[in-house]
Amino acid sequence: MTRSQELFERAKRVIPGGVNSPVRAFGSIGGSPRMIRNADGAYMTDEDGNTYLDFVNSWGPMILGHNHPAIREAVIKACENGLSFGAATALEVEMAELICREIPNIDMIRMVNSGTEAVMSAIRAARGYTRRDKIVKFTGCYHGHSDALLVQAGSGVMTAGIPDSAGVPAGCTKDTLSAVYNDTASVERLFEAFPQEIAAVIVEPVGANMGVVSPKPGFLERLRALCTRYGAVLIFDEVITGFRLGFAGAQGYFGVDADLVTYGKIIGAGMPVGAYGGKRQIMECVAPSGPVYQAGTLSGNPVAMTAGLSQLSLLKDQPDIYTKLNETGTWFFTQVESIVRESDIPAQVSFCGSLGCIFFTDTPVTNYETAKTSDTAMYAKYFTYMLDHHIYLAPAQFEAMFLSAAHTQEELAGVLDVMRGFFLK
Repeated sequence: MTRSQELFERAKRVIPGGVNSPVRAFGSIGGSPRMIRNADGAYMTDEDGNTYLDFVNSWGPMILGHNHPAIREAVIKACENGLSFGAATALEVEMAELICREIPNIDMIRMVNSGTEAVMSAIRAARGYTRRDKIVKFTGCYHGHSDALLVQAGSGVMTAGIPDSAGVPAGCTKDTLSAVYNDTASVERLFEAFPQEIAAVIVEPVGANMGVVSPKPGFLERLRALCTRYGAVLIFDEVITGFRLGFAGAQGYFGVDADLVTYGKIIGAGMPVGAYGGKRQIMECVAPSGPVYQAGTLSGNPVAMTAGLSQLSLLKDQPDIYTKLNETGTWFFTQVESIVRESDIPAQVSFCGSLGCIFFTDTPVTNYETAKTSDTAMYAKYFTYMLDHHIYLAPAQFEAMFLSAAHTQEELAGVLDVMRGFFLK
């Protein structure tokens, strides 16, 4: 038995399923999780000493690669001053000023501790601002595990085959309306049915929790127009795309402004951080300025703020990082498309900038229903083959591959050779 297997057996006795998040489990692909000991640059090493080229990157935030020296040194220095104060600090002010200064439509921002918390709070702010109750989400888009949003969610819920979660009372979701991603007509029908009741439309601007599904031309623009027409708040869930597609995230990438934006671990360089922000008139509804209550003892943690400020400052000062990363992503995933086209294995390659995925289906994927046509058993074979070649992918069909600035052209060319071995064998 390997060290990873031994640890997993121990974990199953004291942690539900042996993991602290379902997406870490290997249940859908077989085997047991690799217990990671350390990571550096583009690589991770497990407890048995096996090193893998990593395409999970802590689910996205390691845009500069693991253990970046400047970020590491800043965090070490911050730790010398204390780990947590439960009080206001200069660092959280600097973080908020940086984001509000650099993202045009974010006037105010509130730090929280996770993407789930950010989305939950943004929804509450939108409801408090509009004094309406209903929200619109899209099937297959995952917005964290708060009760009202675990309705036809994607990501780990899809992999587990659980469309909704047990333990969520029906009353918690009675005001959650579901629309079809990339189908504006489905949203229009909801607004026509509830013209004065919809507080917000929340969307992943790039669907990245049902695999990677890009918005069709005009989809995001039409959502913006509908929300403006009906007085609803447009929320972009940028937990994955924020500061990844570009410094201004999906808003800048697609040229569409949201009213509220949610962020996750990327603003903490991988540490447990989240944030929600947007237009001043909405954010001023949040306590203690307004009547919408939201709080968090550890929000704005000084160590997490230091890590995030270090990464965001590096990305702001070196915009060519995004140019190169997106060019590399386009090159890499285009090469993957070429390999897939030569293969007899039905597959679709979908990507946007530096994130992408392979769907094992002959059906073009544009939404949740088409994503579900994927052959998860074939993905399991593919995952195992890649892992055996020391390439670490997400252990689930409906997740993204994340490239980082630490991945070199030579390393990616080697990955393409491995992929040829699977698809063209």
